[in-house]
Amino acid sequence: MSKRPLKGGYIVVLQTHGRSGQYNPHLHIIASSGGLDEEGQRWEHLSYLPYKMLHKKWQWYLLEMMRKELDTEEIEKIVDACYRCYPEGFVANVQKGEVPERYESLARYVAKYVVSPPISLRRIDEYDGRRVTYHYRSHEMQRVKKERVSVYRFIGRMIQHVLPKGFKRIRYYGVQAAKIYEQIKVIVREALKRIGREVVGAVKIIGRKSYQERYRASTGQDPFVCEHCGREMELNVIWHPKYGIIYNEIEEIMRGKYEPKEEKVIKPEGDGGTIRPTPRRVQIPLFSM
Repeated sequence: MSKRPLKGGYIVVLQTHGRSGQYNPHLHIIASSGGLDEEGQRWEHLSYLPYKMLHKKWQWYLLEMMRKELDTEEIEKIVDACYRCYPEGFVANVQKGEVPERYESLARYVAKYVVSPPISLRRIDEYDGRRVTYHYRSHEMQRVKKERVSVYRFIGRMIQHVLPKGFKRIRYYGVQAAKIYEQIKVIVREALKRIGREVVGAVKIIGRKSYQERYRASTGQDPFVCEHCGREMELNVIWHPKYGIIYNEIEEIMRGKYEPKEEKVIKPEGDGGTIRPTPRRVQIPLFSM
């Protein structure tokens, strides 16, 4: 039986922190259980993955990349030491997931590392102006552990996870790359049907929530409902203890906040169409008007 290379699909999410907020960079990878046979133009499902080989492959690719990109004597020593100390390869915690059946919970699990800070506010127990006390669940001890550090050390632990501007925390490889997937999505869907794992509605569009909706989801309380009479309040004035009134609804109404705005029509010189600006775009007719 001849062997053919398969092109798999991978969604890679970078997480830089551990549970305590300290620097602990690692990757969460969602990998396809199979790959595209580009020669035969069909999807091949794999029921077995050699995990031991995966550990060594992960080690080899990572260390050789370091050796190539950071070509120094110190890095060379570190790479050699890693090969000696970890003869079985690096840790690759592989869990066989029931995807696509559990795609939604899996997506939520991975997404939280992208949008959440290293430590949520509810884990901060005390702050006295000089020190911060917070708790986390320790992997090693399997119980909740508290830590008390200076405010500057705490800030340092948080800001070290701020990535450079433009850095992509989520990356797509193989058949998951948008350009490639558009070309082979029909093949993938047919393959999933054959093995009885058809995806229905795998993409869920989540609409943007308002401040009221976010607050209600987080606390269970509606910030626009009066705690005394129970009726819904309307925004009138925003007052700040230092800056005073920073928003006044009456003044905004007097400025014409809710009055319909006249459409501004720009007539170009000579031949050509009329340009009608809209809130988000400029419409240019294809034919002269």
